[in-house]
Amino acid sequence: MKRKIEYAPAYLKRAQKISKHNPHLKETYTAVLQHLTDNPFDPILHTHPLSGNLKGKYACSLAYRLRIVFTLTDDTVHLLDIGSHDEIY
Repeated sequence: MKRKIEYAPAYLKRAQKISKHNPHLKETYTAVLQHLTDNPFDPILHTHPLSGNLKGKYACSLAYRLRIVFTLTDDTVHLLDIGSHDEIY
C-alpha cells in the first residue's frame, strides 16, 4: 500500500535549508521519500523507533549524518523533522 506524505511546517523550513547547502542530495532525498511511501521499513532506510521524548516516532537515514523523523498512520507518513543526529535527537 502506497502512503501519502504530509510535511510539518518546521520540517519544510529545515529541509529547504538542508537542500540549499547539500544540492548533491537531491536524488537521494527523492529516493528516500519514495521508499517511505512504498515501505517505511525497507532495510535501505534503516528505520528505527525512537525512545525518550521522541517515543512513538521513527527515524530513517537520508545520508550518513542526516536523519528524517516521522510518524505513521495507516495511509500517511507525517514528516516532522530533518537534520543531523545531534540536531534532531
